[in-house]
Amino acid sequence: MEDIQQQLAALRQRIARVDRKYAELPPTPPPPLRPNAGFIEELIAGEVVETPLGRHFETEKLWESHRRHGSVYVGDLAELPADLLEPLSAGTIVDAPPTRWAFLDTETTGLAGGTGTYAFLIGVGSIDSEGFRLRQFFMRDYGEEASMMLRLTEYLARFDVLITYNGKSYDQPLLETRFRMCRARHPFDRMQHLDLLFGARRLWKLRLESCRLVDLENRILGVERQGDLPGEMIPYVYFDFLRSQKAFEVVPIFHHNALDILSLACLTAIVPAAFRAPEKLAVGHGADLIGVARWLLQSDRDEEALGLLRRAIGMGLPDELLFRTMWDAAAIERRLGRYDAALGLVTELTESRNPYRVRALEEIAKHYEHREKNVVMALEMTLQALALQDTPELRKREARLKARGQKRAATLERRD
Repeated sequence: MEDIQQQLAALRQRIARVDRKYAELPPTPPPPLRPNAGFIEELIAGEVVETPLGRHFETEKLWESHRRHGSVYVGDLAELPADLLEPLSAGTIVDAPPTRWAFLDTETTGLAGGTGTYAFLIGVGSIDSEGFRLRQFFMRDYGEEASMMLRLTEYLARFDVLITYNGKSYDQPLLETRFRMCRARHPFDRMQHLDLLFGARRLWKLRLESCRLVDLENRILGVERQGDLPGEMIPYVYFDFLRSQKAFEVVPIFHHNALDILSLACLTAIVPAAFRAPEKLAVGHGADLIGVARWLLQSDRDEEALGLLRRAIGMGLPDELLFRTMWDAAAIERRLGRYDAALGLVTELTESRNPYRVRALEEIAKHYEHREKNVVMALEMTLQALALQDTPELRKREARLKARGQKRAATLERRD
């Protein structure tokens, strides 16, 4: 028993020495609080909204009227005409003032779509007397989706027109799926939808390598994003937020979404205007005129289209585009019955090496054969075309013209 008492006494002495040692050290400060989903309202000005279906986070941002985004003043958006969207929408959006337009963009957990893809952040921009207003709806976890979708429906009730960028193919179908998964009716059936991507491509695809929204933002609006989160990284950042609850990680996603929607609104001031009044289209590149001209041709507005093509040729174009434009302009001139003007254009195409040179010679041959009844010149043009490209069609034309020439010569001999 005495040995045990001695061991316990020795142990107490050792513990006492350890206590005295650490008592002399300064106290260790507690670890800092880690921002989490519950604190996102402390990082972004907004509020946690409660609905009958749960809770979610919302934030609102305003760009005042006096501010500008690249080359566009925010205040000018409210002055856009109510019929601006009619031509580009093929007449489906006839009379809708800008205050009734909703600019929508989503940030999602993937690009594949389907029932496994969530829209975790939905931004809706609108134009009012104060400037451009953005409302963002954010689900901090999957369980907040139903609440967020309910509020989105309520918010969209004030608008008649939905404007997106690639939204007809992606954003709207994805949101319709999410509404179905929440057992709720989506609000899009009552709204007219303008997908600006199609007009932007038609206007700029001949000049720009890419018509992605961020590229148009830079090339057309003159906006250079600094420190922006790449779109392909957004799903991974959100997944990490769900695991770690580090709310500061998703702040750049809100910023990315906000810039996308503001740029969409500013481009809406540019793209539809080109199709609403093509004759007033002021551009610095002839290729942009050609895109609108081709759209006019689809609506049988040949005279207007021809005017734009002529302007484009006069502004200077890359050779490949120039030759195609001259060929198209000549075809329109023929349809309008202006054969001499058409002949002048195709004649220019015969003077240099280009993909339309042989076809141009053939068109001149047709002109001489059918309009001027000059078989000799028609044959000469055909032979020049054959020297460049030997085809069965040209050989057939050559044989027919030679036969006509021989027949005519024989007729003249009998008369003599």
